[in-house]
Amino acid sequence: MSKSISIKQIIKPFNKTINIAGDKSLSIRWVLLASQTTGKSKAYNLLMSEDVLAAIDAIKRLGTKVKIKNNYCEIYGKGINSFKYKKNLSIDAKNSGTLGRLILGLLIKSPYKIKLIGDKSLSKRDFARITDPLKKSGAKFFYKKKGKLPLSILGLDKPKNINYFENKGSAQCKSSVMFAALNTVGKTLIKAKKSRNHSELLFKYLKIPIKIKKNKNYDFIELENPKKISAFNYKIPGDISSAAFFIVLTILSKNSKLLIRDVNVNSSRTGVIKILKKMGAEIIFKNQKIYRGEKISNIVIKSSINLKGINCPTKFNSSAIDEFLIIFLVAAKAKGNSYFKDISELNQKESPRLYWGSKILNMMGVKTKLTKDSIKIYGQPNLKIKKKIIIKNFLKDHRIFMMSTIAALTFGGHWTINDSDSIKTSFPSFLKILKKINKKEL
Repeated sequence: MSKSISIKQIIKPFNKTINIAGDKSLSIRWVLLASQTTGKSKAYNLLMSEDVLAAIDAIKRLGTKVKIKNNYCEIYGKGINSFKYKKNLSIDAKNSGTLGRLILGLLIKSPYKIKLIGDKSLSKRDFARITDPLKKSGAKFFYKKKGKLPLSILGLDKPKNINYFENKGSAQCKSSVMFAALNTVGKTLIKAKKSRNHSELLFKYLKIPIKIKKNKNYDFIELENPKKISAFNYKIPGDISSAAFFIVLTILSKNSKLLIRDVNVNSSRTGVIKILKKMGAEIIFKNQKIYRGEKISNIVIKSSINLKGINCPTKFNSSAIDEFLIIFLVAAKAKGNSYFKDISELNQKESPRLYWGSKILNMMGVKTKLTKDSIKIYGQPNLKIKKKIIIKNFLKDHRIFMMSTIAALTFGGHWTINDSDSIKTSFPSFLKILKKINKKEL
């Protein structure tokens, strides 16, 4: 039976300092890349969510030694393609698209079929977008249902280098081909629509041969396989996607202020900040620094009174794709209308998020106009909810749960929100941090 929470009161004014759990994208990439290094790699503040634990389990199934301590994780790598392949091996990516898609790039030399499975939500997502470019290496893929999990991969001894045009703005697609390049001979060439660049920064830091040229719309990536990757330690910075919920909580609360320490503010991830500032939010970066190629900063947020609608520039889409749900709540409170377009990628996530974002706003009493790739939100600056709202049957999407929780704490009403366990996939400490801010059980 799914657990639910009940919220009946708006949050009271607060002035707090918090830390956010480690960045999920970096946590999973660290696990996978550390498995390809030579030596012992150590990570601090690794996100201990179901998605990251699934990545750890995956490399353990492939013969990599892992030790999890109280405050860090150790991975003992034995080199590139050091996995121990076994017959009838199955890997469960659970709810993680990042894990499911990236690990396929590392498996293109498997001499046996390896089966990749996932949960109900992940099994509805498109995997052809990954397997189609990986086929160029010579690897073979077997589906029960075309493009969907479960699938099996059969690699080959000498995979061919890949020439790939990534036109969706998907960092997962791009990164999967980059990971495959660790096992191919010759140059891998990728022309990629702008998206998160965590993999590129890690490859540069690890001295993996990579060249990047950029123009306004695309990145041109040239890769060669390294002979060796040295083990590396990493203190994972806070996840801005997780921080976004507390940023919006503060913006929409009265007379409140919040400091979030050591958050990853990589420019390919800060679309949410740029959009919210254009809408009138007061957000300041303090004590910025560069760590392992990533930009890290403290973030200071204050309550915002004069929020205004936005015709959101599409150039921010890829760097805010995981945060649009929470941005929609700010648009609901803003003066005037907001328009977000070319965001069909939202429906390629754990649930059809564009549909769900619109549905929740409608339940709140906010008018929307929805198409398959856009939403118009008619802002209501004076909106105060007094009715009962029940959120359920949302495919256990963690971001739907967290969006609804923030809405309940800032707009009022009596909310019952199901599937609180959904946060275990990406942000297990979400409710614990909320309790620290709110001083109340949820």
